[in-house]
Amino acid sequence: MENEQNLKEQIYDFLKTKEPELVFASTNERPLILDYFDLDKYNPELAENLLENAEELLDLFDEAVRDFNLETRTEIQFKNLPKTQSIRIRNLRTKHINKFLTVEGMVKVASEVKPRIYETIYECQECGEKFSLEQRGSTLIKPFICPNCKKRSGFKFLEKKMYDSRWITLQEPFEITSGEKPGEIKIFLKKSLTTPEMQRITDPGNRIFVNGILKELPRIIRGREATQSDIYIEANYVELAEKEIEEIEISKEDEKKILELAKQPDIYEKLVNSLAPSIYGNKEIKEAILLQLFGGTPAELPDGIHIRGDIHILLVGDPATAKSQLLKLSSRLIPRSRYVSGKGVTGAGLISTVRKDEFTGGWVLEAGALILCNKGMLAVDEFEKMDREDMVAMHEALEQGTVSIAKASIVATLPAQTSILAGANPKLGRFDIYTPIADQIIIPPTLLSRFDLKFALRDIPNPEEDRKLVDHVLSVRKDLKITEPDIPQDLLRKYIAYSKQNIKQVELSDETLETFKKFFIDMRSKYTEEDRIVPITFRQFEALIRLAQASAKIKLRKKTIKEDAEKAIRIMQASLRQLGFDAESKKLDIDRMESSVTGTQRSKIRILLDIIDKLEKEEKEVSIEDVGASAEDEGITDWQDLIQKLKREGLLYEPKSGYLKKV
Repeated sequence: MENEQNLKEQIYDFLKTKEPELVFASTNERPLILDYFDLDKYNPELAENLLENAEELLDLFDEAVRDFNLETRTEIQFKNLPKTQSIRIRNLRTKHINKFLTVEGMVKVASEVKPRIYETIYECQECGEKFSLEQRGSTLIKPFICPNCKKRSGFKFLEKKMYDSRWITLQEPFEITSGEKPGEIKIFLKKSLTTPEMQRITDPGNRIFVNGILKELPRIIRGREATQSDIYIEANYVELAEKEIEEIEISKEDEKKILELAKQPDIYEKLVNSLAPSIYGNKEIKEAILLQLFGGTPAELPDGIHIRGDIHILLVGDPATAKSQLLKLSSRLIPRSRYVSGKGVTGAGLISTVRKDEFTGGWVLEAGALILCNKGMLAVDEFEKMDREDMVAMHEALEQGTVSIAKASIVATLPAQTSILAGANPKLGRFDIYTPIADQIIIPPTLLSRFDLKFALRDIPNPEEDRKLVDHVLSVRKDLKITEPDIPQDLLRKYIAYSKQNIKQVELSDETLETFKKFFIDMRSKYTEEDRIVPITFRQFEALIRLAQASAKIKLRKKTIKEDAEKAIRIMQASLRQLGFDAESKKLDIDRMESSVTGTQRSKIRILLDIIDKLEKEEKEVSIEDVGASAEDEGITDWQDLIQKLKREGLLYEPKSGYLKKV
């Protein structure tokens, strides 16, 4: 008891040095946040004791605070614990129980904020004694004996004291779990750690540091305590980890290097050459990915409409064209980015889900990869192998940068400002330039249209190109130094971070807008009523703006110039040529990129339906043979395929074999 009193006096003396801060915190109903190193300087033994016997010492801090007779009871929180207390989640063991620790991770699951009973007050009916009972477990404990008269029954319940609480699950950061299953730990938040501000910090997708006490939670099986227990951390202090791209630390020396690089006239070429130098060719695709890494700038219009700044890219290609390697390498260049494969992705894994948590017994929100990669990049390989329901769930994320969920008792909108770099394989193994992309990969057209750029990586035998490719591969195998990038990867990461930190908005110059206007109108003017082929839509116009803004950010400019507009147009034209060129009409057709029905097919379908209308007026029953004969007279040789397409889409049906009728 003397030792406890002595500790309390030491704590009181230390708090005396912090009295102005303590009074301010109490007056404003905030916790008093103390720096551990201040305590260590003042009283090293007390500081060491805090790490080893955290719960006991924190209770003594609470008692010492009461002696100040403050207006409201103030919580004590400690930040900046020594590095020796920073433990990787997967390394938490029995020896750490009841110790004051720091863990870092990404919030994966979060429950709603709920009230929790921490103390109940009873009155003994025999002697009139009022006494309190501390509640620690998941079930309410009733008094067993009166502390005064020792009676074992007849207790009247008077009141219960409650505080707000929340459970979250913390998952290890991506970059330290390569090839391993990330470790997870439950975190218990209470009181001031559940305020609306703290709730936003501890929502799924945020990366945080947690200082707290590792505790044991007994498992109850059929009313009896099991031999194996769960562990959790009762949080004392929470802060955002400074790991987002906007918060990467850049030294004065790094800044000098970055500014010098930005002034170089060949900086674009150097940056492109620094992106996967071991992969031969694909310069335009690498340039597009580079612009994606820098990104455009989002805008909020006065009427509430949000215009995204994230650039989304889809790569469709033949086998052995290094799609997967490009995706993996690109996802390593910026923080909060990850590579996933479509085969192993579900809606819960990609978007988010609500599930019943066995640990807490309530409904919890579990964040998917899109939310965990907020303000980063998600590289999705084998995109076409995802379930169709999961693809539908991505529509909002790709366009609005949010994920809305309404399941069980949880209704939430989570941030997902994530750039998507997707790779897909054609159904028939190799890409066919004569078939619309929607017929080659199983992706809804509405989702296809949300990708700003789409490229085809084709493996076409060509003696000259093959010789260059083989020479490149052989030289790499001989001397690995050949693949060293012009700009080291670490400096490239800092270059991107510096750009995003310092250039929040990029203004569009008049010459940029005039260049885009001329390009857009010239392209649209190629539309005719005869073929009704649309070469470009307003989605591509919006994409051009994002690409130009990204180009300006590479040169660290806050305003675009004509060069940025021309670069954006060049990359857009490369994308349109690869996937939007109609070999039959010799024109660019945007529907080849974003729809299963091309402009040429639509024109033929219109003629085919007119033929059926005409024959229906002449005869009650229209035979397929008559339709085919009339179609061939009009020059439509693929009429059978078009009829099958119309039947699948429900526009035509066969009332009896060999005959057609419009729905």
